[in-house]
Amino acid sequence: MPPAAADLDRLLLRLTWADLDPAYLRRLIEFARDEDLAGLGLRQKPSRTGDRSTAALATPPRLGRAHLVARTALVVCGLPLLPLILAAYGARASVQPLTRDGHAAAAGDVLATLEGDPRILLAAERVALNFLQRLSGVATTTAAHVAALGPGRTRLLDTRKTTPGYRMLEKYAVACGGAWNHRLGLFDRVMLKDNHLALLGSPDDLAAAVTRAKKAAPDLAVEVEIDRLDQLPAVLAAGADVVLLDNFPPAQIKKALALIAGRAFTEASGGITLKTLPRYAGLGLDFVSTGALVHKSAWADIALDWQS
Repeated sequence: MPPAAADLDRLLLRLTWADLDPAYLRRLIEFARDEDLAGLGLRQKPSRTGDRSTAALATPPRLGRAHLVARTALVVCGLPLLPLILAAYGARASVQPLTRDGHAAAAGDVLATLEGDPRILLAAERVALNFLQRLSGVATTTAAHVAALGPGRTRLLDTRKTTPGYRMLEKYAVACGGAWNHRLGLFDRVMLKDNHLALLGSPDDLAAAVTRAKKAAPDLAVEVEIDRLDQLPAVLAAGADVVLLDNFPPAQIKKALALIAGRAFTEASGGITLKTLPRYAGLGLDFVSTGALVHKSAWADIALDWQS
């Protein structure tokens, strides 16, 4: 039976800011702050902590003001983190965003204005930039891949190849860049991959595994990764929701799609790059996934320019 539109809806996910746990975000920020101020991660902690550079200036209390500026064109991501970051350093600074996550910025655009105790702003500067540069870099790289794939039915997905501890933030950045999120973890989809298949052996064993998975987790989609066309009949007969074509060249994908004939959703993955993405656009796939959205991204060039 062909998959229904309702089935497609449960496979499509784009994390929003509201989906992220504030406690998780605060914990990441506190880790980053304490690396900078207190040597978090070192066995031998420093005898004196804090921002020794700013303290050495004996800056008198006054109002400080700075702009976060895009040095190059980018897709913005991470602005809602700024109030949480400033709060982690004290309550004497505020932020005024001048754009929104997911929006494109040109070189020279001011993304946000920070105002408050200059000691707070200087202490928080690097941590704020690290978060924004990293996340905007992922969003910008993702937007370039989305453009390379072009319009059409095929949607671009990310993978679980993420920085440990930062997965949900990086997947949020992917969504800001215009792509979609694949499974968030091992908990939200059954996915039988090559190493699972190696344990199973024959295609008949694979079919039985799909059947068991659908009974054990009826609330989840079941996806099966194959690397040979002869694996398809058993997978389709067992009722897999998604067939992942691993490292299939475009010509082989066309053959696979003809055999699948709409009986399952289809995804191509493996070795897909910005350069090769256009080759997958007109094949009729439902999804193309690549870890490059995160692990090939470069940090965006964002600076903090002091105003007063």
